Amino acid sequence: MPAKPTEPDTIELSTEELQEITGFAAECARRVLSIFERSLPDDSRPRDAVEAAQAFADGGRRTQALRTCGWAAYKAAGEVTGEAAGGVAGDVPGRAAAADAARAASHAAAAAYLHPKASAHQVKHILGAAAHAARAEELLSGEGQGATGQTLEWARHHAPPAVTAVLGRLPAAPPGGGRVGELIRDLDTALRA
Repeated sequence: MPAKPTEPDTIELSTEELQEITGFAAECARRVLSIFERSLPDDSRPRDAVEAAQAFADGGRRTQALRTCGWAAYKAAGEVTGEAAGGVAGDVPGRAAAADAARAASHAAAAAYLHPKASAHQVKHILGAAAHAARAEELLSGEGQGATGQTLEWARHHAPPAVTAVLGRLPAAPPGGGRVGELIRDLDTALRA
C-alpha cells in the first residue's frame, strides 16, 4: 500500500507578512486597552506590549524587549483578576474583561513570534489578540456569548492580506480553548471564506 502524502512541516512566512499580522493584532488589542486601564490605570504593561508590537509592525526589530512586554501583559492579566493570589475572575465586575484585554495585548506582542510551522496552533498566534479583545467586550457588556462587540466584526472586515494569506497556508484553528477558542474558530472560518 503506498504511503499517504504528508503535510509540509513548514510554511512560507516573510518578515513583511509577520509585521502586517503583528500590526493587525496590535490594532485589535488597542481597541480594548481602555477596559484594562479602567481597572488598573497605573499599570502600563498591556499598553507597553501593544506599543512594542506596533513598533515591530512599523519596521522595528524583534527584540527581547518585545517578548518581555508580551509576558508582562500576560502577567498583568492574571494579576487583575487575582489569579496570581488564588482569586476568582468574577470577584470584581469588569475584572474578567480587563484580564482578556491584557491577554489581547499579550497576544499582539506574541504575534511577532509566529512560527513558520504548518500547525493549527499557529492560528492562535494570528487571531488570539482579536479573540481576546472580542471576549473582553463580551464580558464587559454582560450580555453573554452573543455580544462579542465591535472588535470581532472590525477584525473580519479589516484583516490585511497577510492575515488571510498566511491562514490559507495553515490548517484550520484547533478545537478547545473555551469561549476564546470559539471566537478564534469563528474568525478563522470567516476570514477563510
